[in-house]
Amino acid sequence: MSGIHVAIREGGQRPVLLLHGGGCGGWMWSPLVAELDPGIRLLTPDLPGHDRSGSLPYRSHDDALKLLISLIDAEASEPVVVVGFSLGAQLAILLASRRPDLVRAVVVISAQAEPSPFPALLLTMLGLAAPLARNEGFARLQARELFIPEALIHDYLRTSRGITRATLLASVGENVRFTIPHEWEVFPGRWLILVGVKERSVIRRSAQRIADALPGSELEIVADCGHGIPLQKPAWLARRLDSLLE
Repeated sequence: MSGIHVAIREGGQRPVLLLHGGGCGGWMWSPLVAELDPGIRLLTPDLPGHDRSGSLPYRSHDDALKLLISLIDAEASEPVVVVGFSLGAQLAILLASRRPDLVRAVVVISAQAEPSPFPALLLTMLGLAAPLARNEGFARLQARELFIPEALIHDYLRTSRGITRATLLASVGENVRFTIPHEWEVFPGRWLILVGVKERSVIRRSAQRIADALPGSELEIVADCGHGIPLQKPAWLARRLDSLLE
């Protein structure tokens, strides 16, 4: 996998690919994994530049997508259910759009799909602030914004310390420039599009755009959640995923 770290939980068929958000790692799915049927085969990569894949910088969504396609080809004997959160949800949309033959169903959680009006300014400011990611106090504040539970705080701090300025700028740059690919409108598989009721307005608008772009789909707004559905409601999410795995 050319340096990308992947945790694999063996099970029967019905492979599920879990794609974490920016600044996190595959560990962010552990509360959900604990709620899922142990018979499900789980593929949980650390995306390039993140945690145990930190030696491979995040260059672009296209580059990450190639690695994910290689992972599916190597480790899944049938099309996967891909579940993505935030940055990972953008990758899930791209994977389902460009390689629908590899994707049985897609779960899109809290993806931004409305490009920032001033990406260059945002990235300049982000570059100046990048050293703060290595400051534990600042990282703990960020963890709170992402609803990281205390049991996973050390994983978050480790991941945050390891993210390079190049990975930060590349991943956030892709995130704030992301647009919905035209192939999304003809994705033939099953879908689930989720957003928290307390998320930022740009994420809520983006979720509606994603649903509107796929004929027949609907947006599900999750009560009492901000930008952290997999961590805030893992048991609820596991039950929703069950319907796609039947």
